Amino acid sequence: MTAMATEALTTDEIVKLARKQIDAFNTGDWEQLRAGLASDARYDELGTQRKIEGPEKIVELFKAWKAAFPDAVGTVTTAVASGSEAALELTWKGTQTGPLTTAEGTIPASGKRQETPAACFFTFEGDKVKESRHYFDSMTLLKQIGAQPK
Repeated sequence: MTAMATEALTTDEIVKLARKQIDAFNTGDWEQLRAGLASDARYDELGTQRKIEGPEKIVELFKAWKAAFPDAVGTVTTAVASGSEAALELTWKGTQTGPLTTAEGTIPASGKRQETPAACFFTFEGDKVKESRHYFDSMTLLKQIGAQPK
């Protein structure tokens, strides 16, 4: 166990760990992303109503997003923490050059760029993400890639 995991983390450390998860997605560093997740981590993607349990399944979902939007990058605009929780406000930007799998079916690559506001909330257990909740405007995303009427 790391020194961070055995003692209470500061709010600055909690924010840094949360940002590290976004950075890992941005660069496609799936090992770093997986390493930051607790063995029983849960991810709730409220924009799509998907609830995922376990680091491997969470990473697979993120890989699917990256396959649909290979240049996708989340830019954190606001970050706050209290206790073992962090909240990040961010904007996702990327071009849909791959198929996007949804509960309603697969949306073929559109070649269109999207810019979607979002917020992520992380709960940490030591220095690992125990739970994360991701809120984003899925309608805005779908409209921008031409998958919903304008």
